[in-house]
Amino acid sequence: MFEKLGLKPLRKTKTGYSTDEDTLTQLASQHDLPAQILNYRSLSKLKSTYVDALPELVRPETKRLHTSLNQTVAATGRLSSTDPNLQNIPVKGEYGLRIREAFIVPKGHELLCADYSQIEPRILAHLSQDPRLLSVFTKGEDIHMATAMEIFGLPSSQITRDMRRAAKTVVFGIVYGISPFGLSQNLGVSQPEAKKYIDTFFERFAAVRALMDRNIAEGREKGYTTTILGRRRPIPELQSGDPTQRGFGERMAVNSPIQGSAADLIKVAMINVHKKLHDELPHVKMILQVHDELIFEVPDHDLEEAKRLVKQEMEGVGKQLGLSVPLKVDLGVGKNWRVAHP
Repeated sequence: MFEKLGLKPLRKTKTGYSTDEDTLTQLASQHDLPAQILNYRSLSKLKSTYVDALPELVRPETKRLHTSLNQTVAATGRLSSTDPNLQNIPVKGEYGLRIREAFIVPKGHELLCADYSQIEPRILAHLSQDPRLLSVFTKGEDIHMATAMEIFGLPSSQITRDMRRAAKTVVFGIVYGISPFGLSQNLGVSQPEAKKYIDTFFERFAAVRALMDRNIAEGREKGYTTTILGRRRPIPELQSGDPTQRGFGERMAVNSPIQGSAADLIKVAMINVHKKLHDELPHVKMILQVHDELIFEVPDHDLEEAKRLVKQEMEGVGKQLGLSVPLKVDLGVGKNWRVAHP
């Protein structure tokens, strides 16, 4: 690439020129080869991680994959999945989606996927009590469209798909304590432009900024943050003398109550749904949780009742926990995981 084709090296490493993902992505605009190397690496990873590895882990006696779900590994309180990790099955790209197609149901059954829609922004609205955010969810509007209208100062009719995507990145970036630099990298815009997006968001949703400042102050004072159900996460980094460590601690203090509360919420939902299925639809099996999504194996004759029951129980958790905004669950059904993913 660099010696024969004469492409300009961007970074040096100890052993030569860097060919990391960032470098190759930038070089791909100049020649086909860097794009092909990225493509090769992506396919090679899919092959080794999934296509080669997963069939080896199928249990002979059940002809199924059996993962372990761990309660106390992830610091945020989310469940994690190991041996194999079924929470990181690809959801993008044609070849990634083809791997999802390999997850199928037995004859006479359907996969039912129930996914909480925009759960973290909803929890952000509840915790911050920001009147604009609360209004968006109470009226059943699209949070990313509403944010795009605020950031770009345009009516919905003039918001393009790219603007909505940028607004979505801003919302999730804010939740995760993103910096203007991080946002500029994600969106492919300049740092001043990214800073403007963040500043405008905080101007329009002022109570969100107040919540974040409050989370950081409380985390510093108590040494931990708490979720909606009172689960604590220690954040010693907030006391660090190293500014980088302290910044990391501040991002954790901002995000942990939101992500941790979402984890609390879906665990309560799992308990409620399990009890209801046990009593009313004993042949429906809850087979996996992927963060905001629950996946069920449902006999054909139970499908309509299972859809109603799962949606009702998952959305009902909001009222049970006293959330200020309604929860929304999207359902998908199909013979394989690609088709069923909502």
